[in-house]
Amino acid sequence: MSFDGKVALVTGGARGIGGETVKLLSAGGAKTIIADLRPELGEALAAETGGVFRKLDVASETDWNDTMAFIKERYGRLDILVNSAGIFEIGLIADVGVSDYMRTININQLGVYLGIRTAAAVMKQNGGGSIVNLSSIAGIIGTAGTIAYTASKWAVRGMSKTAAVELAASGIRVNSVHPGGIDTPMVRDLQGDRSVLGQPTPTPMGRPGQAREIAELIAFLASDASSYCTGAEFIADGGYTAT
Repeated sequence: MSFDGKVALVTGGARGIGGETVKLLSAGGAKTIIADLRPELGEALAAETGGVFRKLDVASETDWNDTMAFIKERYGRLDILVNSAGIFEIGLIADVGVSDYMRTININQLGVYLGIRTAAAVMKQNGGGSIVNLSSIAGIIGTAGTIAYTASKWAVRGMSKTAAVELAASGIRVNSVHPGGIDTPMVRDLQGDRSVLGQPTPTPMGRPGQAREIAELIAFLASDASSYCTGAEFIADGGYTAT
């Protein structure tokens, strides 16, 4: 897959799935903007890949507007947006307060909405583009102890479909990716807390996924190889939701 001449913005791009996506897009020739709240990791990856780090709070409309202004001034276009930033906090319905619930919604859901809205305005000026939104199998099924996360990921799935319908005439494709259990730093940080979720159910493939495997799928959807794909959800979960 070639990304020569393409400009790509990846949120949550400093590590995990976002970081692997940056590496793939950069290797394919894209000019990448690594958007994250971790300057040390982001700057290091930018130096490694030839990209540019941009500090971005995805829940801030001001940050999004400033980032798009930066992209227009520096590159004059935006071809790819990968909304990968997100958080995962565990909590039963009775234990999750409104502020905790809204923290997840603001980052995982509002952040994607702001990304779609601001990126689409720029993409329309250069004849189209591809937006890939990271949802989860939590946007396909329900799981105890994940009320806020599940709500946000179902929302990402629905927003992706609505945006795909609205933006198709402008040449902008929008799809959602739904990973299952993936070995990422965020997941490793949660390994010590199984009090709510219990032990994870093994997948038919018998192993967790790797961030690189999800990045490969994202890169496909970002590329011209998926030119007839829009408004669709792509599940990568080792067969978990098939059981």
